[in-house]
Amino acid sequence: MTEQVGEASIALLPLTGVEARRAARNAGALAIARILSSGALFIWQILLARLLGEAQFGIYSTIGPLYTIAATAASFSIGVIVIREVARKPENAGKYLSVTLLIQTLFAMIAYIGLNLAGLALGYSPELRALAAIAAISLFLDLTGSMAYDQLIAQEKMVGASVIEIAHMLIRIALALLLVSAGFGLMGVYIATLITGIGRLMVLWWLMLRTGVHPSWPANWGIGIPLLLAAAPLALSAVINSAYTHLDRLVSTSVLTEQDTAHINAAFVIVTGTVEILNTTILVALFPLMARLYKPGGTRGENESFYFLVQKLAYFALLIGLPVALTATVFSAEVAVPIFGENFRPTADVLRIMIWYAALTMIANVFAQALMSANQQGRYVVVRAVGLVVKLALAIFLLPRVGVVGAALSSVVAEAGVMLALGWMVPLNWRARLRQFARLALVCAASLLALLALGAILPVLGMIGGVLVYAAGVLFAGALAGDDYDLLYRIVAAFPGGAQVRKYWKRDVKLTWE
Repeated sequence: MTEQVGEASIALLPLTGVEARRAARNAGALAIARILSSGALFIWQILLARLLGEAQFGIYSTIGPLYTIAATAASFSIGVIVIREVARKPENAGKYLSVTLLIQTLFAMIAYIGLNLAGLALGYSPELRALAAIAAISLFLDLTGSMAYDQLIAQEKMVGASVIEIAHMLIRIALALLLVSAGFGLMGVYIATLITGIGRLMVLWWLMLRTGVHPSWPANWGIGIPLLLAAAPLALSAVINSAYTHLDRLVSTSVLTEQDTAHINAAFVIVTGTVEILNTTILVALFPLMARLYKPGGTRGENESFYFLVQKLAYFALLIGLPVALTATVFSAEVAVPIFGENFRPTADVLRIMIWYAALTMIANVFAQALMSANQQGRYVVVRAVGLVVKLALAIFLLPRVGVVGAALSSVVAEAGVMLALGWMVPLNWRARLRQFARLALVCAASLLALLALGAILPVLGMIGGVLVYAAGVLFAGALAGDDYDLLYRIVAAFPGGAQVRKYWKRDVKLTWE
């Protein structure tokens, strides 16, 4: 793609008008809420690892993935369809509510039984299975509360619903911290989860009932059956994604020990926090724009703006992921031990490899969102399903032979394959970027030398110096082109706080919403 084509594509981006400005502000608000929630959860995971110790945190690290997969299956992605249909026809809100009450209660019961059977089949300890059975009671509370949440979102009561979600998380963390500190251990975490889950359910339903939405009986299966059929492909994708993400910890507890799983999960906390804050929130915010840009049935030329944006976002993800991965690779011990404590020193060996999973995932997420924007999510599901099989096979083979590092290796290899497969499915032209890739490779080499040389003197100096060398190299060695800066400028200018940024950063780019 030539520089001229890139500049023309920027001009076609629909970041103009009152509607686009409002959409950007709404997306920015969602991103801010997500960052707050993710940040609170990230800090909580670190505190919990220190408070519980290796063995208990290993149990927690196993129950969490079990619960997440069960909750994903039980939800069946019905909420997405409910929000869409109720937004279109608000008069059917009560009918959808009654149907989801019946369907998701049944699915929660099946998921609860499945979770307990999975713990038995995987050979988990009696203590772990007992705690998992208690934790899984939250399936019923969370799903019932989410029914009301979905109804509120469909009515665009997003501010109130978001405030409740953030408050629920903060109160849950505070109560769990209090109970764990009081000596209740891991049981205190699940007691806090159940108590705050009841509170969330009650407040969300109270708000929903105030809007006039009530269950409509008898249940209308003329709505229920199409609802299930529409949600089924999304549910399959969600379950595969969830299993793919959490597989390594489930297998680790079965093949190795709960302490080993604790070390894997500690590294995973850092990895997911990195992806969530530096990548996921941005993509969530930009998804409406990507969806508007894509023209279904259009030719490659007609969708030039869409593919231009996808290529830029993938390249930006690479630019962000590389310094994080290089720094964590060189200074994995200096990152993991101060965060989690001396007992978690083996986490450094896992993090040194698994951080590259984060770099690969950030790029893969861009390609995945491009396929979803183009309504080609079926291809994405197939790639993730194959990746799940590869990851499982590698984990079973590597864990008994190389220990916890095998979990990181299986994740990185599988994710590299997923990223390449998804990238191949999105028709992008990378040839015009070859010079930039070459320059970026030189920048990475210089940064690595700075990390090693300065780190030998003082680790903190190495981290700071390496990142500064990388940033300077990207800015001055030609790793960014003029149209990269123009696109960044437009996106930043559209988001909340953009006016303040533009006081200090000025480019000759016309913003037609002014």
